[in-house]
Amino acid sequence: MNKIILQSIILLLIVTFSAQAQKQTGIASYYADKFDGKSTASGEKYNHKKLTAAHKFLPFGTMVKVTNLANGKFVEVRINDRGPFVEGRVIDLSREAAEKLKFTSQGLTEVEIEVTDAGDGKSGSNRVLEVDHPVDIRSFFAVDVEKENPKGWGVQVGSFEGFDNMLRLAENLEKSYSTKVLVEVRDLQDKKAYAIILGQYKNRKKADNLKEKIADRFPGAFVVKY
Repeated sequence: MNKIILQSIILLLIVTFSAQAQKQTGIASYYADKFDGKSTASGEKYNHKKLTAAHKFLPFGTMVKVTNLANGKFVEVRINDRGPFVEGRVIDLSREAAEKLKFTSQGLTEVEIEVTDAGDGKSGSNRVLEVDHPVDIRSFFAVDVEKENPKGWGVQVGSFEGFDNMLRLAENLEKSYSTKVLVEVRDLQDKKAYAIILGQYKNRKKADNLKEKIADRFPGAFVVKY
């Protein structure tokens, strides 16, 4: 029986509901036609006929229900890009999604966003991220836990529903990259999700460098601001 002892790692559990809420309201926009075929932040090419969207922080692969508050129309889309980076806007939808919500003529509309399936950081899947080495089902974890309010920048590598999967990857990452590992606890659709974030840097450049360093292993990783 393997025993993995997490003695040097500090898992920082952040039990805030804040920005990663179940529901969010704000202004929605949609992609201009010129972006068709261009690469999104997840590496997937934008296709105006698919039901996809850009969001500032939800993990790639997250499924969200978007309701047009002006007419009650709704659609479910998959997050595969970052944005929109305009104050007041909460989501940027594909043209297909915008057409289903009936707001292409005005370009913008107020919407409510509700997470229906938590993503894992990958563009097209909600599968759990794999660890480099197998762990016995009866493995033990000794964990030192501190609650903290982090500041600065980090890199999110994945999100999990299973606490054991989160622990396994966290231990693996701490050894691989010798950097602080933070775990954010989120409430999504009455379920707990655990997001693993690497680093706590004072400036974004260092977080960007880490993201590039781990890109081959975690192509869906993205920079977050605490």
